Amino acid sequence: MSEHNQDKETVINALGGKKGLIDSGLPSIIFLLVFNIKHELQLAIWSAICLSLLLAIIRLIKKDTIQHAISGVLGVLICAYFARRTGNATDFYIPKLLTNLGYGTAYLIANIAGWPLLGIVLGPLLGENFEWRHNPVRKKMYIRASWIWVGMFFTRIAVQYPIYRSGNVNLLGTVNLAMGYPLFFAAAYGSWLIIKSVPPVKKD
Repeated sequence: MSEHNQDKETVINALGGKKGLIDSGLPSIIFLLVFNIKHELQLAIWSAICLSLLLAIIRLIKKDTIQHAISGVLGVLICAYFARRTGNATDFYIPKLLTNLGYGTAYLIANIAGWPLLGIVLGPLLGENFEWRHNPVRKKMYIRASWIWVGMFFTRIAVQYPIYRSGNVNLLGTVNLAMGYPLFFAAAYGSWLIIKSVPPVKKD
């Protein structure tokens, strides 16, 4: 595998990866499908929880990393709590909106402070640690790449929050999925294109 391809995989995996998206995305799909077919919130919730647990077990059996599977289980449990607490299916998506708000705010503040989160996360993985902080070109590159994620997180909120307020769970679930996988891979690929344009800083 070439160095560029290795860096590409590093970027995608560090930001969640394909398996992470599957572990967090499939339970949401099942929740929406079961709710539409059976029109029973409790059944839809338990279906999503069971699937997330099954994915974690499969990762464990395959001796694969279960970091994202565990995160997926916790995420579904939190979503289930919100939905069960109010009895409103759309509240299943409140934690996802709050997560986007949290990440978007963190990326925004970090960029303004001159400590782009992509640099903090990827610097050590790409072998440059925080040496990029002393290289204006590399630092600017990480800031540029991080703006992509700021845009992605706040775009999700701008589109999905009004739908949440409307109470249309089918539209909200569909849009949530449509803005999940596609936007993530677009942001990750765009970040990689920017990152590969400037060589990592070599430590002395």
